[in-house]
Amino acid sequence: MKTYIYKSVIVALFAGVALTSCSDFLDAENKSAGGQTADDYLGNNPQAMLTSAYESMKDIVFIPEIYSQGTDLYINTRGHDGGDFNTYYLTADNDKVSDFYANVYKMINYANASLSYAGEASTIAQEARFIRAYGYYILTQQFGAVPYVTTYINNASTNYPRTPLDEIYPALILDLTDLYENSALAAQSHDGHASKQAVAALLAKVNLAAGWDLETEYVDVAKGTYTTKGTNYFNEAAKWAETACSAGGFSGDLTMSFAEKWSPTNENNAEEIFSVQYERNGYPGDVGTGGHSMQNNFGGYYGECTKTGCKQVGSDNQQSEKSMLLFEQADHRWHDTFMHTFYNYNGSDWGPNGTGYYSYYGPDGPKGIQLEFFPYYWTEAMAESYFKSFKNKFMKGSYINQVKAAILSVPNVITYTFDADGNFKKSTMSVEQFNATTENGVCVKKFDDPNSAQLGSKNDYRDIVLLHVSDLYLVAAEAYFMAGQTDKALEKVNQVRKRAGLVALGSFDEYLQNNINYSMSTSFEASLTPLDVILDERARELYAEGQRWMDLRRTKQLVRYNVEFNKYVTTATQMMDAARVNYKLYRPIPTNEISSNTGISNEDQNPGYVVITAKAAESETEK
Repeated sequence: MKTYIYKSVIVALFAGVALTSCSDFLDAENKSAGGQTADDYLGNNPQAMLTSAYESMKDIVFIPEIYSQGTDLYINTRGHDGGDFNTYYLTADNDKVSDFYANVYKMINYANASLSYAGEASTIAQEARFIRAYGYYILTQQFGAVPYVTTYINNASTNYPRTPLDEIYPALILDLTDLYENSALAAQSHDGHASKQAVAALLAKVNLAAGWDLETEYVDVAKGTYTTKGTNYFNEAAKWAETACSAGGFSGDLTMSFAEKWSPTNENNAEEIFSVQYERNGYPGDVGTGGHSMQNNFGGYYGECTKTGCKQVGSDNQQSEKSMLLFEQADHRWHDTFMHTFYNYNGSDWGPNGTGYYSYYGPDGPKGIQLEFFPYYWTEAMAESYFKSFKNKFMKGSYINQVKAAILSVPNVITYTFDADGNFKKSTMSVEQFNATTENGVCVKKFDDPNSAQLGSKNDYRDIVLLHVSDLYLVAAEAYFMAGQTDKALEKVNQVRKRAGLVALGSFDEYLQNNINYSMSTSFEASLTPLDVILDERARELYAEGQRWMDLRRTKQLVRYNVEFNKYVTTATQMMDAARVNYKLYRPIPTNEISSNTGISNEDQNPGYVVITAKAAESETEK
């Protein structure tokens, strides 16, 4: 974590706006700069604009509705409905989509302003080009073709047409390749700055996306079938993924354990390539609201944190039934991704050095358990033997919460309650019944900040990692597979699996025939390919990191996986427009963007969505 992120006065002045009004953020008077306008201030201090560009990334990196919902891995429990993203009832007026679109363009315009003020030859400009490229990568994955603007918007222009993907991708690749080959960026950086390693990693992802979007075509959208027209982009994606990993000294087996990689005491480690930085110490505003809420998602509800001593989580984006069965028995990542042991709370001594949830991260010693969750492959005999061997841990004693445990199996969950002396009583309920209760399963611990105050949200100061090595191993695997180099693809998958404690696969078919534990329809099973193996590996390795929706869209499996595994989608037609003509394979272009951008008309809306704006209505009247 680095405090430099907070040294900008610019962020306090400017708010997120639509693309057509990006210039507005420089119209304000900069009160902290002696009455100068922001233009005057930034002309003498372009570093401030670059800092603002980095800071603005915080508005786009953690939005679970956009990055995670509407996939196979997460559900909302305890009576929460699916919401527009899970059910694919999205419209162009959705606030989260509109804000996301505007905030990405805000970040891009900060980056373009940094180039304008600092000069394109400066290191500031080189870092800004990386930020801009990352913004366009995210936009293309969520919206497809978008206006590609590489100049700073500081006027009242409103004419920004959508740029086709076959123009955006080559432009991004050309810019990033030049940045890698000719810039003065550091070879690596683990403090939140752009580096050549980060550029190579982004080049791998952009090339992979370009390969899918430009070198493949759908045969059947609902079945996820496609034809491949070329492999140039896929070969480049594999090359750049290997380059990014080797830059950090990674070319073979991953030696850092998964637990160590995600330990809250091991941020900025060697596997991290680029992250958005947070720092609690020295934060100039309200420290209770200056962080993010990543640790407060992806889990059940465990009661009000100030009373139970648990982490505050709200039952959204919890494990789907597929996720419950996804991890193989020997896979360390289940234990290292999910909090399965919740320590009890004494009512006052809360935190890593006391009692409650975060005491998990404190010193070893006798601690009473409040909740214990076991994965699906644990038997009742195994669990009950464990209870008897460690009976003292399951005694309530002076703690305040009732002690419970569960085997997270499907279709029925085995639950246990304990009396004051640690004796247990067993019962069984369906997964649906279990998900309607409180304390209904594990939560993700990868993003835990043990130093959090006892607050509900926005108090997580863990850095948010956007690019890291094992992700790039699997990018390489996918690229090699699409380029026809199946042996290299399998090698990369096996290197990730080995770190997880799993045996190497002799072939992709071995996994498809022997290692899948979640249920599926006969038709889905008959259509399995090595791509499904890679997607399963990405699901385990990158769980809750905000990659899943983009992974499924990119690989043309979005409809196929949602129909099969998303409890809120019953048929493929649910993911289509009302006329049952177009699938919703992207997010809608926001209504306010179509209304205010004269370069975009209603006909430019993404397939599957209908938008009637004042501009569009006037056009229809003229016809």
